[in-house]
Amino acid sequence: MPPWFSPLFFLFARSNEEQLRRHILFLKAELEMTRTRVPQSRIFLKEDERQRLLELGDGMGSDALKVVSIVHPRTYRRWLERRSQGKPPAKKMGRKGKSEAIRQIVVRLAKQNQWGYGRIVGELRKLRIRCVGRTTVRTILKEEGLHPGPKRGPGTWDDFIKIHAETLWQCDFFSKMVMTSTGLRQAYVLAFLHVNSRRVICSPATLKADDGWVTAQAESMLQQARGMDLPVRYLVRDLDFKYSKRFDQVFADAGVSVEPTAPRAPNQNAFVERWIGSIRGECLNRFITFGLGHLDHLVSCYLDYYHQARPHQRLGNKPLLGVWPEVDDPPESGDEIVCREWLGGVLKHYERKAA
Repeated sequence: MPPWFSPLFFLFARSNEEQLRRHILFLKAELEMTRTRVPQSRIFLKEDERQRLLELGDGMGSDALKVVSIVHPRTYRRWLERRSQGKPPAKKMGRKGKSEAIRQIVVRLAKQNQWGYGRIVGELRKLRIRCVGRTTVRTILKEEGLHPGPKRGPGTWDDFIKIHAETLWQCDFFSKMVMTSTGLRQAYVLAFLHVNSRRVICSPATLKADDGWVTAQAESMLQQARGMDLPVRYLVRDLDFKYSKRFDQVFADAGVSVEPTAPRAPNQNAFVERWIGSIRGECLNRFITFGLGHLDHLVSCYLDYYHQARPHQRLGNKPLLGVWPEVDDPPESGDEIVCREWLGGVLKHYERKAA
């Protein structure tokens, strides 16, 4: 007799009929609570498990239909009917998985070529394998840990970003309408972002981003990057007409390779594009700007907040330059949480008050 069975046997032995009924109701309720937490909507039993339930239910008669909860009572009744008629158990629902030979062919085609799953399906048709569709190939590739799209192997843009992230910068313009003595004017700011550290350098705002101005910002950026100990080897920019030949020449003279993006390909400049979206949504869109000095002040305050206090998901929600505790130290009832504000409360940072 198993050791766990003895206490249960003696419990039922000294129980009367009412207590047994309560035990069954308790166990049934416990099973229903467990089933509600099972992510699958259905539970498929093996043949030996199904036979075991039928054997245990033979001594209960129709009462088994009132107790069974792992499957629907109609399913249990169908099992009884199939057994009484001598029919074999019903086959498992769903289509069969693809054979191992087909799986190996799909994986081989994916590893030896930079093909997406659509292209692989076409190659399988040439091999007279017509029982495999796009969804099946896509599922096989994901199960094998392979990307279903044509981006495997060296030489992709993602590989370029990862390999050169330590020395890679991206730049882009953003603009803001400002109030001047002559009315509303559009002011421009040029932002440079270091991909690996996510640190940002911004130019002063200007109303006219001409050749002389962008050339001066290129020289200033190189000086500031050296002061921050951030290497510059590659610079990615879009095809904006404001980038002049002298702008590119400044970087070329410093040994920096300027890499223009492809036409209509903003994802190639995605990191600085995303940062510009952040400064617009969190700061600039909430202000009416009066003059270039006001715009420079807004950008400068946001840069301080961005580098020192704003949490970054890429760094585990730590700031880029601020001090962040490494240990988990839940606050106590006497600890005071203080709020540090920038720009009149538009930007906020919370921290514990020093004891």
